[in-house]
Amino acid sequence: MKTILHIEDDPRNLLLVQRILERHPYRLLDAGTGEQGLEVAARERPDLILVDLGLPDIDGQTVVLLLRELDPLAHTPIVAITAWPREIALDMAERYGCDGCILKPIDVRQFPAQLAAYFE
Repeated sequence: MKTILHIEDDPRNLLLVQRILERHPYRLLDAGTGEQGLEVAARERPDLILVDLGLPDIDGQTVVLLLRELDPLAHTPIVAITAWPREIALDMAERYGCDGCILKPIDVRQFPAQLAAYFE
């Protein structure tokens, strides 16, 4: 079973992702801040990391940079989830070193397939 870490400060978005993925064969870990996300990632070594670029404690760029510095996670796919407009979001995700970007609001029908693509 693949493990996904979701770093997101908005409880509604955490709940939405939990509800979408509860029928899929993933182990989902949640973190409400960048600091918590870094701790969980180092301890659990997830197979995929979803990170909100607008976290309250550490900006998304720094979170991605710090995740990339953790040896066991150096090649783990990191996907930005953001409400920024499409062009800005895609540019930010690329500049920050993310492997992809999913725009909010999340399309509940496409979301599982979007995640599965990172495991192929």
